[in-house]
Amino acid sequence: MTDRRIVQRGLYFDELEEGAVYVHSPGRTVTEADNVLFTTLTMNTQALHLDAAWSADTEFGERLVNSMFTLSTLVGLSVAQLTQGTIVANLGFGEVTFPAPVRHGDTLSAETLVASKRPSSSRPGQGIVEFAHTMRNQDGVVVATARRSTLMRMSPEVNL
Repeated sequence: MTDRRIVQRGLYFDELEEGAVYVHSPGRTVTEADNVLFTTLTMNTQALHLDAAWSADTEFGERLVNSMFTLSTLVGLSVAQLTQGTIVANLGFGEVTFPAPVRHGDTLSAETLVASKRPSSSRPGQGIVEFAHTMRNQDGVVVATARRSTLMRMSPEVNL
């Protein structure tokens, strides 16, 4: 028996490989309850997310999952593998798209490309990483993309 303990964490700035694609697991099946709870918690009263009768008469024929839930889940799926305990802050989002709707019962999976990285010029021991996130449903259809700029910690060994 050993006393060794291994703590789950994301990757430090210097461990992230520019140009690499990180595939996140497990995926996430979205339920009606997820959508209604998120929509009401965030005060988004859009009928397309809450009103089945109204939504039945739209081009989609049913309620759709709130796109802000979709975006949050897209980023959330990447946390354990990339940023758990190693991120300092999100700096911003750009180029967010929702090319196809998410429906109740869809199972979402995500992957992240490390689009660029550079050491911070003003914060020693930290670096700026741009992630390009992509989310697909169970049929492989892209339902969301986002570019996210983050401030990441460098590993403690680099900071010696």
